[in-house]
Amino acid sequence: MKMIFRISCYLLITLLFFSGSNPGSVQIALLKYSGGGDWYANPTSLPNLISFCNKTLQTNIQPDPVTIDAGDPNIFNFPFIHMTGHGNVVFSDSEADNLRKYMMGGGFLHIDDNYGMDKFIRPQLKKVFPELELVEVPFNHPIFHQKFIFKNGLPKIHEHDDKPPQGFGLFWEGRLVCFYTYECDLGDGWENPEVHRDPEETRQKALQMGANIIQFVFRQ
Repeated sequence: MKMIFRISCYLLITLLFFSGSNPGSVQIALLKYSGGGDWYANPTSLPNLISFCNKTLQTNIQPDPVTIDAGDPNIFNFPFIHMTGHGNVVFSDSEADNLRKYMMGGGFLHIDDNYGMDKFIRPQLKKVFPELELVEVPFNHPIFHQKFIFKNGLPKIHEHDDKPPQGFGLFWEGRLVCFYTYECDLGDGWENPEVHRDPEETRQKALQMGANIIQFVFRQ
């Protein structure tokens, strides 16, 4: 019954999300986690992405994202949660269980490796979904074909280890519930222009891919 209630809530939020009569009716959140990693990195990223989505997708997301702890039961109030950082990540058993229930109940977690998170986040995701494997999301997946088309998958925003960008996913009962962007650094591309001084074309690609993720979440 609780699962049905949560999914029904997300369907209602989806309607509000794209409804012009309810400005700012939906909030998205930034995940705060333990372990010492800088979960607070890229402070201008989400506000800029929200502004871009509200303009290009005619969404009605509140301009200021909420910070939410991994173990907070109020996590179910946010249909989209973003996670980033450069270092260590640790989920307690109760936090892992909370995140698992959140994603199984209709929530979506986007993890953006800000460089250095990969070796830490993978075992923590295994703690959340021990029965699932991170798999590379194919380029023909709908997440790359929303408002903006990315035929070759994720755009390359920052060099990192000079590897091609990859998008990995956790699929629960056929539904993409977690999207992990690696060797890409979308969040840096969402930041204010003066922070990283990326070319505007690069920033636009990052914002467009971010908008695709947001749009996918509320259409799937």
